Amino acid sequence: MRVDLFDFDLPPERIALRPARPRDSARMLLVSGDAPLTDGTVRDLPALLRKGDVLVFNDTRVIPAQLEGTRGAARIGATLHKRIDLRRWQAFIRNGKRLHEGDVIAFPAGVEALAEARGDDGSWTLAFLGDEPVELLLERAGQMPLPPYIAGKRPTDAQDRSDYQTMFAARDGAVAAPTAALHFTPELIAALDHAGVARETLTLHVGAGTFLPVKVDDTADHRMHAEWGTIDPATADRLNAARTAGGRIIAVGTTSLRLLESATGDEGVVQPFSGDTAIFITPGYRFKAIDGLMTNFHLPKSTLFMLVSALMGLDTMQAAYAHAIAQDYRFYSYGDSSLLMP
Repeated sequence: MRVDLFDFDLPPERIALRPARPRDSARMLLVSGDAPLTDGTVRDLPALLRKGDVLVFNDTRVIPAQLEGTRGAARIGATLHKRIDLRRWQAFIRNGKRLHEGDVIAFPAGVEALAEARGDDGSWTLAFLGDEPVELLLERAGQMPLPPYIAGKRPTDAQDRSDYQTMFAARDGAVAAPTAALHFTPELIAALDHAGVARETLTLHVGAGTFLPVKVDDTADHRMHAEWGTIDPATADRLNAARTAGGRIIAVGTTSLRLLESATGDEGVVQPFSGDTAIFITPGYRFKAIDGLMTNFHLPKSTLFMLVSALMGLDTMQAAYAHAIAQDYRFYSYGDSSLLMP
């Protein structure tokens, strides 16, 4: 499909630079089949779901994967996006033309990394030097990797260390937050429990590739970056049992959705999963694992707007986004939410 079909005009003032407070006070647009669009808030979620439905969260934890350093007199920026092993990461490099294989990049607090090799996609393999765990090095030298559409408007600060982390964050490895879950609070979870809505967690370590623009004219020519994820056997069994009993599987975020769809066969059974996924969902895709999606509002011409258009239909999502813009909804990672129920 032509990428320009997924374009729309977004006023820059619609980009949220801070999350709603409290988090569950964010607005939420209900898009449900042929029904009229319905404005509400995230706190309405328990009333919109049914007893026996299951919300599926991503429990990845964002690491401070944005690094600023030097190689000689040259300033080098690095955004880690996928772990290779205990000491090596793939990274997108700013000012990469000044970097050569074998160079050592000096980051703050005595952290150093060797530039091992440049990939075909322009990314670099960085090997962190020394014996300390890389996680400790990043805590000393790194910053939270805010999306470029936020970082370009204000500096990252201490508040982002908590704002850009969900209440479910448990497993280190993401360089971008599963932002749909940023809206959840203990109070909202208690209300969902009272309503009989179940919840499960999986892990998909979101990579910085999620921010990369689609630079081709046709979706068939776009290559997704791989991300690592896992669904354990017990979780898969519970999800299958819930669906057999008539419950709906609602993915909280496109990351949860992509991993669920990667783990599910044509017969609609979720299988245990551990490994990389580079699934790219565009209109025409047949969904196998999920019955709905809670997600924020996405970039024009992004792979994520293509995904929601595949779920709900391109015309429906264009109308929903036009409504959201007209009604002053807040967009992107720190913005408002939508509940998509095809």
